[in-house]
Amino acid sequence: MEATATLTTIDTETLHRKLTSNHNTILINALDQEAFISKHIPGSINLPAANAEIAKNILPYMDAEIVVYCANAECTASPQLAQKLEEMGYTNVSDFEEGLSGWKSAGYEFTGNDV
Repeated sequence: MEATATLTTIDTETLHRKLTSNHNTILINALDQEAFISKHIPGSINLPAANAEIAKNILPYMDAEIVVYCANAECTASPQLAQKLEEMGYTNVSDFEEGLSGWKSAGYEFTGNDV
């Protein structure tokens, strides 16, 4: 699945600022549950791209600020999930395309069983 040309991206520093301020950003890890349990950005929830249809059960506000991420810039899970969310009608979705590797490169902490 090709990412939409209109897909909004967010960089590491902007995401970190949002997460450490009073922004009500919903951070979503688009990897499978096993990868999420192993390591994820603190405060994120898990919604694998393959399970996008359950988003309306856990993300009731269509205008909520949502940031999705996966492993790294080569990983396709987060752009796929972002596109699916936009197709479902969510209006404020961004892809943190640097993902876990970008978060690690910036020196930020992780949580999970393997950290």
